[in-house]
Parts: sequence; C-alpha cells; structure tokens
Amino acid sequence: MTAILPDVSLTERSRSLSPLEWVGMQGIDLPVLIEEGDYRRELHAHVDAQVDLPMPHTKGIHMSRLYRLLDGLAEGKALAPGSLRDVLAAMVESHHDCASRNARVKMAFALLVKRPALVLHEGRFTLQASVTVGYSSTCPCSAALSRQLIEQAFLEAHHNDPALTPEQVAEWLTHHATLATPHSQRSEALVQVTLKPEAEDLGLIALIDAIEQAVATPVQTAVKRADEQAFAALNGQNLMFVEDAARRLINGLAVSQGEAYVQVRHIESLHPHDAVAWGGGA
Repeated sequence: MTAILPDVSLTERSRSLSPLEWVGMQGIDLPVLIEEGDYRRELHAHVDAQVDLPMPHTKGIHMSRLYRLLDGLAEGKALAPGSLRDVLAAMVESHHDCASRNARVKMAFALLVKRPALVLHEGRFTLQASVTVGYSSTCPCSAALSRQLIEQAFLEAHHNDPALTPEQVAEWLTHHATLATPHSQRSEALVQVTLKPEAEDLGLIALIDAIEQAVATPVQTAVKRADEQAFAALNGQNLMFVEDAARRLINGLAVSQGEAYVQVRHIESLHPHDAVAWGGGA
C-alpha cells in the first residue's frame, strides 16, 4: 500500500488573504547555450523564475513545475527569444489552477552588462526607507510530511497496544518525536515604505518592530536554552511558505506603516536556490 503524501499547498488556505505580485525561485543554476554568428559557448547562468499569484486564498504555487520547465532551456539548444517565450507561456499554463496570468524569467551570466539609469525629479522631495530584517521560516509542507512519518512510526510501534497511558505516549515522543523534522531556513524580508515629508524621524525602529511582529519568528543572537526552546515553539506555531510571509508583512504593515512594498527571500536548506515573493506597493 502506497501512502498518499500530504500537499498543504492544495489542502490548506492562507491565513492572510492578499494577491501577490510575484512568487517563485531565485538563484537557480542553469547551463545555457549562447550561439550568435561565429560565437558559440555554453555558459553558467543564474536564473530567477516567478509567476503572479492573484488568488488570495491560494496558499502557494507549485515551484517544482517551474523548475522542470526551466530544464527545457538547458537541453543543448541555443537560447533564443522564441524558446524563452515558450517557457513563459508554459509557466503560466502550468499554474492555471492558481489563476496565474503573468510569468517572468531573469537570467544573469558572464556576458550580461548592466548600466544604471538616471532619473531626475525636479522640485519634488520624496523620502523612502528600506530595511532588511532576518527571520526564520519553517516549511508547512515539510512539517506535514514529518508529522505523517512520526504518526506512521507510532502506529507501527503500538498497533498491538490500544490501551496506552498518556505517560507512555509522552515517553515514546521523548525518544522518537524527532524521527523526522521539517526543514527550516534563515530568511530575509526587504521592506520599503514612503515616509511623509513632514515626519520628525525616519521611523526605522518602529518599522523593524512592525516587521518582526508580522513574521513572528525574528532571528536571535546569543540565546540560552530556554530562549532556544521558545524560538522552536514560535517556528512550530508559525509555519510559512514564502507566500505566507509576504502576505503577513503586507497585511501587518498596512495597519502601522500604510502601503509598503515587500520582498521576501527564504534561503532554502533543501534546495540550492532560494524561494522569493514580492507584493504590495510603496
């Protein structure tokens, strides 16, 4: 008998309901072939790939679908506008169940040249503040898979012992509750807000406090065991995809800071690339 693995991106709804501008992956390693005239070379590209998530109640996108589609660009064919257009269309189609309408792919490799743009705003004073705050994120999908393994192990160990006492259950959990553990990662929230010209201060401390309150799992510096235990409890009570974190920030900051532009990055412990999401406005 094959167990059906839980997929919380399909079975659970997000606690915070907000559409997201972009959700996907950042920093994927991908070999690409550049062939133009006499020049032909395979290059190491760093690729970002995202789709929009307009449905507020959809908990998360299917990042593995995007990853597999990008593999089509690494099959020995020269990179061309047509192949990129096909991949973008396939990315949108692969997320029809999320109502995605837009997709984007960004590539960086050795031949890429970036030049700054100059923008002049005459006679207008604008002031924006940006802060980056670190926090911890524990994957809800990984947590569900871990819980299933622990449940199965418990049933296998005690299927002939239906009259267990709470003390016996607690004893088993003490030794076996970490049979499987969900993967967590250090994460970053970049938040930008527009300050009022008449503001008396920059409001950076208040902004940081609001961000840490919204994500609920700010990283710690020097901690004692009791602090680390409390931090573990916070992570267990605040499981979040990158989509969840972005929505928490957008909704949480709207109360204290007004409109804010949010970019979050989960520095993956399972994958060699990062999960990212953008949303809001400032």
